Amino acid sequence: MASGAGDGKAGAGAQGAEPRGELVIRTLAMPADTNPNGDIFGGWVLGQMDIAGGTFCFGHAKGRVATVGVQSMSFHEPVRVGDVLCCYVELLRVGRTSMTANIEAWVLRRASGERVRVTEGRFSYVAIDDQGRPRPVPAR
Repeated sequence: MASGAGDGKAGAGAQGAEPRGELVIRTLAMPADTNPNGDIFGGWVLGQMDIAGGTFCFGHAKGRVATVGVQSMSFHEPVRVGDVLCCYVELLRVGRTSMTANIEAWVLRRASGERVRVTEGRFSYVAIDDQGRPRPVPAR
């Protein structure tokens, strides 16, 4: 990869920012995930972000969680075929049964190796028991 990819330094498209949170998912954007314009479909990116948030919150809650809301989503840049999508999760709030997480999606551009923040959102999850009912999030 080009210099700067994966070395902790943000590319020019990230405005000098660094990802916030823990890296949970790293996956390759493939041609099957494109929209009619040839960019990666926003719903695919949102789905990857939700998987990352659910995985992170599963670990924090020590068990099943369900997505209960997406409070905000901002798409900053397109994701292109061949980009490596990286989802970072930062836990913002823990309630009795719920958790709120900020999730940032960054890409490593295939052509340049540049790291760019492409999407961010705020997601809410609730810890659930085996019957799908809310349960307390264990204290850490």
